[in-house]
Amino acid sequence: MTETVESREFQAETKALLALVTHSLYTDSEIFLRELISNASDALDRLRFESLTNSEMLEGDDRFEILLEIDKEGRKVTVSDSGIGMSREEAIANLGTIAKSGTGELRELLGGKGSAAHAAELIGRFGVGFYSSFMVADRVTVRTRRAGTIGGIEWESDGGGSYSIRDYEKTQRGTSITLHLKPADPENGMPDFADRWRISSIVKKHSDYITYPILLKPETKPGEEKTQEAPLNSMKPLWKRPASEVKPEEYAEFYRHISNDMSEPLRTIHFRAEGTFEYEALLYVPSTAPLDLYYVGAERGLRLFSKRVMIMERCEDLIPPYLRFIQGVVDASDLPLNISRQRLQQDHHITRIRKRITTKVLDLLTELFENDRETYLKLWAEFGRAIKEGASDWENKDRIVPLLLYASSNDPEKLTSFKEYVSRMKPEQEQIFYLTGESRGVIENSPHLEAVRQKGYEVLYMSEPVDELVLQYLNEFESKKLKSVGKGAIELGTEDEKKEAQKELEGKQEEFKPLTEFLQKTLGESIKEVRLSARLTTSPACLVVGEHEFSPMLERALRSQGAPKTKRVLEINPNHALIQRMRERLSGNAEDAFLPDAAEVLLGLSQLAEGSELSDPVKFNRSASEVLSKAI
Repeated sequence: MTETVESREFQAETKALLALVTHSLYTDSEIFLRELISNASDALDRLRFESLTNSEMLEGDDRFEILLEIDKEGRKVTVSDSGIGMSREEAIANLGTIAKSGTGELRELLGGKGSAAHAAELIGRFGVGFYSSFMVADRVTVRTRRAGTIGGIEWESDGGGSYSIRDYEKTQRGTSITLHLKPADPENGMPDFADRWRISSIVKKHSDYITYPILLKPETKPGEEKTQEAPLNSMKPLWKRPASEVKPEEYAEFYRHISNDMSEPLRTIHFRAEGTFEYEALLYVPSTAPLDLYYVGAERGLRLFSKRVMIMERCEDLIPPYLRFIQGVVDASDLPLNISRQRLQQDHHITRIRKRITTKVLDLLTELFENDRETYLKLWAEFGRAIKEGASDWENKDRIVPLLLYASSNDPEKLTSFKEYVSRMKPEQEQIFYLTGESRGVIENSPHLEAVRQKGYEVLYMSEPVDELVLQYLNEFESKKLKSVGKGAIELGTEDEKKEAQKELEGKQEEFKPLTEFLQKTLGESIKEVRLSARLTTSPACLVVGEHEFSPMLERALRSQGAPKTKRVLEINPNHALIQRMRERLSGNAEDAFLPDAAEVLLGLSQLAEGSELSDPVKFNRSASEVLSKAI
């Protein structure tokens, strides 16, 4: 066949990563073998799955194995598999490009202070395990042929700025990766990876759980009879073993295998369901959130097996979206190996597994919340935004809402739950007060809090967009209604205090009527109504939405999708010096040129105070200049 040799440049991000890997990252150099074996296992998984519907992919050879070869004299290690293999295009995409979001962040982290200490963790976390080969090799040669195709390709690079790729006559399907090892230098962190004992021990340490046999090609001398390869790994999946027989380090190593996260998992859940429908589940709560946790298009779900054969790498139906950070595997013996995704979604077994897994995870979260708040706070910092989405799960809402945490005006250093808030409510308090906003800083400085804070009531700070979703499904907690201090009218204190405040406000209505009407007329295009405020103590004015209208934060989000802008109520503080001065000037001269500009400034300041953009920045700037010049 005609040979086609091509030299290609690495992607810029890949070059930067390879330079760091090649020259500075020797902290845990043995991870290269774990990464290559994991990739080989994935290739075998994919072939086994595809062959369920297309047996010709096996090409008459149903061996699923990983073979290691060591050339001590030539200082080479080769990792081969009989898996799915790669086409030329796939090799270019998989080996020449890091097609991952967050690559720039990876480069920054690897190149920053302490990069060597975190190299192994970062390489796995960002899904670039193949490149760890260049930690131990001066040159890497990849020979591969995709199952079901003719011919193959050879990819080669020294980890510099380029790689070569050419046609290669490969008779066996699958991939072989040959590492041309660097000289051994134990004193500087480079062990001798051409040593058979070392390779065997690394396999036992990191890859014992791999479900395919990992074979080490025996050493034979001229004239000696070839011996049969024996698996280096036990091949018994962790989830099939009793939890009492699995060591913590084995759980941690398997977690690293399935998640590409080199940090320790926060917690492990391992259980077996027995009865008419049996399955095993091994689940992990990560200690750090993946970079794509909140990306809409990111793949989710647990690995689904049937009789130890992986039938789906990402089964979204096994776990609700708000628990998408959970990693793990489920092995259900009664599922057919060739089940389609559509049938899987309709399978009542999957529904039962999902309910059980959800219960197990919520049990763990509740246990941490009640008995190990420090660990729960670490979990919340990473996954709290996702857990909040669970407020929409009607079946489990009563279990999820008590787990939600918020900052509040009670203690700036601590987060609080709804239950803890209720325990601190004043005897006369009937509502749980909250306020939404773009950030905690915006909320804390909001004029809407003034009267509430003066009365000593606690307010929950809801500063994340997902909080708006929570509020759509949560109207009350333990019979206490949730009340936004930025919506509708607000009444504070005992019944007698409420009546007295209402009476005082009504007494000023007539006095300030000319000013409210003037402001309504002047700002009519921008506001719905002007009224005296019971929520302000130090600010001159604020904007308020109706009780059942969108908050400013939610409205801004909806407007980005084309929703119309809604008008809000302008509340003015009758006790503020600016409002009183405007009332006096209006009564003395209704045509006072100062007043229209003051009205525009009042509106603009109210918009800025709630974190909104000015409706007309040019007009506000002109009016503010006029007011200042007249005042000075």
